[in-house]
Amino acid sequence: MKIFAITNQKGGVGKTTTAVNLAASLAARHQRVLLVDLDPQGNATTGSGVDKAHLRRSVYHVLLGQASVAETAVASPSGGYAVLPANRELAGAEVELVDFPNREFQLRRALGECGELYDLVLIDCPPALNMLTVNGLAAASKVLIPMQCEYYALEGLSDLVQTIKRVRHHLNPQLEIEGLLRTMFDPRNQLAQQVAAQLEHHFGPKLYRTVVPRNVRLAEAPSHGKAALHYDATSKGAQAYQDLAIELLQRLDPQAS
Repeated sequence: MKIFAITNQKGGVGKTTTAVNLAASLAARHQRVLLVDLDPQGNATTGSGVDKAHLRRSVYHVLLGQASVAETAVASPSGGYAVLPANRELAGAEVELVDFPNREFQLRRALGECGELYDLVLIDCPPALNMLTVNGLAAASKVLIPMQCEYYALEGLSDLVQTIKRVRHHLNPQLEIEGLLRTMFDPRNQLAQQVAAQLEHHFGPKLYRTVVPRNVRLAEAPSHGKAALHYDATSKGAQAYQDLAIELLQRLDPQAS
C-alpha cells in the first residue's frame, strides 16, 4: 500500500481538486483507492459525493482511536474509490490530540491496520502546518505537491520543502517528495512559463510532465459531487488527471505498460 500526502501550505492551489480527481482517475485504472480527507472543511468529502452533514463516523473518530478505517470509510457514489470523510468536527481533533502519546502517528497507526484493503491512499491535507498535516506527513511515504506557477509559489515551496525535511528528520525517515504538479496553468501567461522553467531547473525529474490547465469543468464538478472524469470525461481537466494517474503509476512501477 502506497500512501501519498497531497499538501501545500498555501491555499487555493488545487490541492483538493487534485486529491478527488486523481483518486477517481486511479480507480478508473483498477486501483483500490482510499481518499483520506484531513481538512475540517470537508471539501474532498463533498466533492466525492458524500454528505458530510450526516456522517455516523468520520476521520475525527479514527484519529482519536474511536473507530477503525474499515468501519468508517464510505464509497464515493460515482468515483469508484473509498473516502475516509471529514466535517467540521475534525477541527476539534487538534485540541483533543494534545494529550495523546504519539499524537503525530494516529493516522499512521489507523492506516497500518488496513494495508490489505487498498493499493493507494491519497491524503488531502489542510493548507496549514498543524497537527492534522503532521499526521498526514507522518503516515505517508510520498508527498505530492500541487502548485500554481505564480509569483509567490516558489517562496512557499521553499518553506514546504523545509517542513518536509523536518518531518523526515524527526518523525518519518521514509518521507520523500514524489512530485510537483503544475495546476491551474495558463500557457499564455508569461510569468507562469517562467516559474515553470524554474521548477524544471530546480526539481528536474520530480516535476510531473502532466500539467493541469485552468478548466471550467474542474471548477464545476465538485458542486455535483463528482470528479471531472464522471462529470465531463472529455474536458481538458479530466484528461489531465487521467494522464497524471498514468504517469504516477508508471513511476511506481516502471515495468508496467
